[in-house]
Amino acid sequence: DPQVSQALSLIHRQPDHGWTVAELGKAVGMSRSAFSNQFGDLVGMTPYQYLTSVRMRKAAQYLRASDDSVIQVAVSVGYESEAAFSNAFKHHFGVRPGEFRRT
Repeated sequence: DPQVSQALSLIHRQPDHGWTVAELGKAVGMSRSAFSNQFGDLVGMTPYQYLTSVRMRKAAQYLRASDDSVIQVAVSVGYESEAAFSNAFKHHFGVRPGEFRRT
């Protein structure tokens, strides 16, 4: 699907952007609700869930490969606060970012 493919590309190119479903829909020429339904049908999760998954995978890569602080990693994947990032990371991986880095 060209529109969902374009949205996936946008998310992967700019995971740190504060994407909304409405903004992604507009970027691919669809209404928010039509885009959300089509995305969910084809990808199997909501656009927000997919964006979070991409951010968390990127954050895990950064934590393994760099000495950047947790807040630097958080900002690089689109979070404004270390606490919000840490909570999202723990929800996704089951451990906090610092613990993930140490193991």
